[in-house]
Amino acid sequence: MGAAAPDDWRDGGFGLYVHWPFCAAKCPYCDFNSHVTDRIDQSRWAAALSSEIARLGDELPGRHLGSIFFGGGTPSLMLPETVDTVLRAARAAWGFANDIEITLEANPTSVEKTRFAGYAEAGVNRLSMGVQALNDDDLRRLGRLHSVAEARAAFDVARDSFARVSFDLIYARQNQSRDDWRAELSEAFSMAVDHLSLYQLTIEPDTAFGARAAAGRLRDLPDDDLAADMYLDTQDICAGAGMAGYETSNHAAADAESRHNLIYWRQGDWAAVGPGAHGRITLPQGRHATEAHRMPGEWLHAVERDGTGESLRTFLPPDEQALEYLLMSMRLAEGMDEARYARLAGVPLSARAVAELEELGMVRRDAGRLAATRTGRPVLNAILRQLAA
Repeated sequence: MGAAAPDDWRDGGFGLYVHWPFCAAKCPYCDFNSHVTDRIDQSRWAAALSSEIARLGDELPGRHLGSIFFGGGTPSLMLPETVDTVLRAARAAWGFANDIEITLEANPTSVEKTRFAGYAEAGVNRLSMGVQALNDDDLRRLGRLHSVAEARAAFDVARDSFARVSFDLIYARQNQSRDDWRAELSEAFSMAVDHLSLYQLTIEPDTAFGARAAAGRLRDLPDDDLAADMYLDTQDICAGAGMAGYETSNHAAADAESRHNLIYWRQGDWAAVGPGAHGRITLPQGRHATEAHRMPGEWLHAVERDGTGESLRTFLPPDEQALEYLLMSMRLAEGMDEARYARLAGVPLSARAVAELEELGMVRRDAGRLAATRTGRPVLNAILRQLAA
């Protein structure tokens, strides 16, 4: 077993994740911790989130936040005043880096776009929009509440309010051909600012799509070969447009990568608050994984009654940290630092496994880093299995 340095997290940075669990509707493909409700006491939620931030600030003193990410759920259902309260609590707990990135996920509905200016005034400087498709029929099938016209209108408002804007699309959808996706992706670049997140549709068991698939009622999805072709098309089109893939599903212009998500992939520390939020924090006793109560009511009552919404805190020994680092860092185009892995694991990667993968053209080595090649990235899971064996 290796020996993790107490400041190993600094290689990845430090951020805050805030989970807002509420949605206006549950999308049939979504397995995130999200809940539909029409009554939310926002001042009560703002107070509870701020209390959790203050608690973690006491445990992790002397740090500065490099990023804050409001995820969900649908954070654009938060009032700007709620966001402002949370950001004030975060600044009081840790202070902000001069170039802090503060991202909020938003849906492009007509109602939600009216809050964009308020979020910017509160301090949000990057918006991530869940567009998901540029086809109205597919938006309906995906359970989205906006139209393509609304998405474009919201995107115009976002560009006026934020210097940095990302949006998500899902491909390998029902009845989608390779030409359909190439055309849609080309259209997306007419809207893109500096970042795109492009995800292959996956059918998760605990979703409406999962239930339909199990019952044989989810048909006309692209097969694995077609989905793989769509993935490779995505890499080529994005690179040609100046937004190379820096991670398996994420593409950005130069210096426009999501700094918050890089903390995850580079194995930094992040404090996490809100129902179901998962964090990684390094304490004097070592690195720990944290989890919060999943159900919104249970979490809220726990914070107010017990002073913490955490349901679990687990020590992570260095060998588990090494495995996490392997699994996450190899998603990045930059790959992993082999020396850092060896320090955590206590042993280097298997020379035989790496040599076999190099011979197959699946990985490459450069200046002490190991990364998947263009050939290897579509079969990354197989590469990881071999490296982790």
